[in-house]
Amino acid sequence: MSPSDTAHQLEESVSTIIRGQKKVIRNILACMAAGGHVLLEDNPGTGKTTLAKAIAGSINNADFSRIQFTPDLLPSDILGVSILNQKTSEFQFHPGPVFTDILLADEINRASPRTQSALLESMAEKQATIEGKCHDLNGLFFVIATQNPVEFRGTYPLPEAQMDRFAMQCSLGYVTPEEEAAILSSQNNGHPLDSLEPCVTLADILALQSAVSEVRISDELRHYIVAISNATRNLEEVKLSASPRASLALMKIAQALSLFEGRDFVTPETIQNIAPDVISHRLVMSSEAKFGGQNGRAIVQDILENTPAPV
Repeated sequence: MSPSDTAHQLEESVSTIIRGQKKVIRNILACMAAGGHVLLEDNPGTGKTTLAKAIAGSINNADFSRIQFTPDLLPSDILGVSILNQKTSEFQFHPGPVFTDILLADEINRASPRTQSALLESMAEKQATIEGKCHDLNGLFFVIATQNPVEFRGTYPLPEAQMDRFAMQCSLGYVTPEEEAAILSSQNNGHPLDSLEPCVTLADILALQSAVSEVRISDELRHYIVAISNATRNLEEVKLSASPRASLALMKIAQALSLFEGRDFVTPETIQNIAPDVISHRLVMSSEAKFGGQNGRAIVQDILENTPAPV
């Protein structure tokens, strides 16, 4: 199966479960194809967990793990622990849920900073250091983390370093009344996930990831990406601006999104469409800007309007 066929079939499969969210689904799948991780910040009941399960269910032989983050969750609950085997008198390592292909980190901001940081190394380097020993996370390893943007009691905001590890932050939002009525009809006699069949293999997804780097992007567009990120570093209202990691994520996701759009080259429009999701969550606004009602997404949109795109 060609990478473009893989992208098309995967998108169609997930869209049969998550209705009315084609653009967000495509962006999230492009993030996965680019080797990044995504943070879903949305209200309860909008389909965040279902989306993660739909992606995992569409990929044959893909392992799926879910961690429900709570205040008493420990790093060992995520990474794993060595347990003494009394028969052999030796310690045996029992891998935690982080050793998987697709990981749903549900309500990640409800765990303590110590536990949140247990994911930091894994997300950045696809490895986990446990009891002084480094373990590689082979395979896909795609993290979908969720958090509730409304309820902050008993939560621990993600630190800036961990926010920067997420290649993208987005939300599903509410669907149209027509789509919501269709959702009710589709679940009248059971959940569509129960009948979901895999449409691609794990090898197809890994091949898709490899194909992303083959998508052509001109030097002019690379400089355009750098100009967008650099513009965040010259604003008084921004205390913490976009890092070179943000520029790299924007380039890779734009390449992956081009594959989903049926092209083998990147256009300025593709970069502009994805830039707010890739950059805005990395920006830390000054106190004056916050009280003035400004946010990262509005800043990025303003930068896009004032930064000339290559013709």
